[in-house]
Amino acid sequence: MKLRFYGFTLVELSVVLAVMAIVATFATPSFLAWHLRDQVDARARALFSTLSLARSEAVKRGARVTLCRIDAARHCLAPGKNCDSGMADWSCGWALFVERDGAPVLLRAQSASPSIAIAGATTDLSFTPPAGQVIGGFRSFDFSARNSKLAATARSGRCIRLATGGRPRMTQGACGAAA
Repeated sequence: MKLRFYGFTLVELSVVLAVMAIVATFATPSFLAWHLRDQVDARARALFSTLSLARSEAVKRGARVTLCRIDAARHCLAPGKNCDSGMADWSCGWALFVERDGAPVLLRAQSASPSIAIAGATTDLSFTPPAGQVIGGFRSFDFSARNSKLAATARSGRCIRLATGGRPRMTQGACGAAA
């Protein structure tokens, strides 16, 4: 009677592990780049949906709706003031308020994301009835990964342009927003 041993030899196991290590070495930078691009895209979509909501709420409620940068306590920051993290952009988060009986009421808030740079005017945006127009005219926001080689590539960024009529439009790449 002949005994058979099933399984892998040490050499076969070593070869498979070496191939997996090589594949992982080459795949890791691509995975990290994809992850950063995904974070930039998610942050841009969050601001895009907030801008769309601001316009529609101004029309629906017939009241001024204001979007502002916020601190950790969800209070609007003064124009040009740095966030708690020291950043002077929209990465500290934002909040959407509607005026009701002369007092601001919070509609939506977005928390800080210091890994994503959001360049744009640091003044508040006000959407007014009856058509949801933006006070202050045309605005744009540039989204990119902060402190990364990926931030230099055009494909990694996102641009949101906000027309005077209040309609946002998002495109891939940078739009040259003023910091």
